Amino acid sequence: MNRRELRENTFKFLFCIDFHSEEEWEGQINLFLNSFELEEVEPEEKEKFRIRTLDIIDKISELDKKIEEVTQGWKKNRIGKAELTIIRLAFYEMKYDEDVPVSVAINEAVELSKKFGGEDSAGFVNGILAKMV
Repeated sequence: MNRRELRENTFKFLFCIDFHSEEEWEGQINLFLNSFELEEVEPEEKEKFRIRTLDIIDKISELDKKIEEVTQGWKKNRIGKAELTIIRLAFYEMKYDEDVPVSVAINEAVELSKKFGGEDSAGFVNGILAKMV
């Protein structure tokens, strides 16, 4: 799984966590990792995904706090689920993933928002992330 595929799969899983209770997250990761879509992925890559995803989940409240500071007047529940998930993931990469340059994290977030978000998502995500730099 290349970095883009890892990022997209992480986005897909993180998008789903708001629809499950915290107690279900570990089971949901197992289901996701054993899905048809990831059956060809090597066990080491699956473990990398698990560790990264759990680390992001562990930091969601911190990420959300920063997002609400930057969005000035927009509570996170007013932000579309896809956009919120993309911003969380990108901000995590910007702050905690030393292998991902900030500009790459922002660019990849914009690309994810074009693929999974609404019509105006790319501009919204880009604007929020630009304020976080």
